[in-house]
Amino acid sequence: MKKYLITVKGVSYEVEVEEIKGSAVTYKAESPASSQVIPESKIAEPKQAAVKKPEPSNADSKNSISSPMPGTILKVKVKAGDSVKKGDILVILEAMKMENEILAPEDAVVSTVTVTEGSTVSTGDILVAFK
Repeated sequence: MKKYLITVKGVSYEVEVEEIKGSAVTYKAESPASSQVIPESKIAEPKQAAVKKPEPSNADSKNSISSPMPGTILKVKVKAGDSVKKGDILVILEAMKMENEILAPEDAVVSTVTVTEGSTVSTGDILVAFK
């Protein structure tokens, strides 16, 4: 039996988790750990930090491919000056233990490649720019 203290909307709960042979798990929640009960109407929603969008590089967003998700660049298949056709693989991005092929959206010439193999990217980071 393991005990955890979980806080939801400012109210702390002591939770016991018991592992049963096999894959079933039983959860038992006790009353709030604090003796003070606060009405839900008085609980302030947690403030979320402002999320700053990644600054795009000098490349025009119509003429570039950005990362659809955070991950690691496994392979860069193109270099500046390469001609690509619609559907060609530009970059292989590993995200959540899956390899994602980033494809050329149309026939174009690669202007710049802004990532290298092994680099980490965030959602919205420019991967490849076109002329």
